[in-house]
Amino acid sequence: MHNISPDHVLWRIAESLPPEDRESVIVVGSLAAGFHFFGGSPERQLRTKDADCMIATEKAVVVATNITEHLFADKWQLRTDGDFGKPGTAETPDSELPVVRLFPPRESEWFLELLSCPDDGTITKGREFKRLITSQGHFALCSFGYFALLEFEPIDTQHGIRLASPEMMALCNLLHHPKISDTRMSEPVSGRSIKRANKDLGRVVALAYLSTERDPDALLDWPEKWRRALLEKFPSEATGLMMRAGDGLRALLKSEPDLDEALHTVQVGLLASMKLELDAFRLTGKRIMGDVIEQIEKLASVPITKP
Repeated sequence: MHNISPDHVLWRIAESLPPEDRESVIVVGSLAAGFHFFGGSPERQLRTKDADCMIATEKAVVVATNITEHLFADKWQLRTDGDFGKPGTAETPDSELPVVRLFPPRESEWFLELLSCPDDGTITKGREFKRLITSQGHFALCSFGYFALLEFEPIDTQHGIRLASPEMMALCNLLHHPKISDTRMSEPVSGRSIKRANKDLGRVVALAYLSTERDPDALLDWPEKWRRALLEKFPSEATGLMMRAGDGLRALLKSEPDLDEALHTVQVGLLASMKLELDAFRLTGKRIMGDVIEQIEKLASVPITKP
């Protein structure tokens, strides 16, 4: 991974997208967090290689195809390494198609990756694939469970594309990992093999740390926003999701090896330009439990009133 400027990358993406499609794009992941917290601070960069862009519209396939063709015409180049480095064909099963990963012209430090939400906003088990047919072959537009939460009250930017909010990215990651499984990342993280859950749960703690660095009381607003988002996106399952949102983080805080892995991922990723020690990392995790998880569990017992 390379240190990148979130200001530059977000600007480069926005100015390269077809103008008519910008409002359909929500930037998620490290780039969204980096621009939100570090935008305008050149001394603060983040270390990542992928700029994740979620297409948030019912016409996701049409919009994603238009964006892909537009970038091809502007000489963006496919990322060709890895197991899915070549476009598929009409015979390739949807689950075996590569996602769209494109390097901008004259840059190799980062690439754009296109994602989407499930069609109906429901929870998906694993992944959901939509086929993109382009001039250079077939690709998959991939969505993950709980991605619908990232559409909830996104943050506007001066570039005309929006960012997923830190609290929604945190909730999405927590719900993905109600426990710490043994599944590991496909590639080492700065030389270490890391459990996928530890990487994502570490991101939750990093988002909370950055939020409280900006506003010490920021976490106090998270429970009610989580509740509103879950009731809007998953009304029939909202209560159960509120009750189990903290299970993975509880497990992380009880395991020193897992906590160490999680800290490593943020030290070399989102918080690469900062110095965060284990004690502060653990304390932030405990603050999430007290200020957010315990409060959302209380909110889960409040009867839902219909207007």
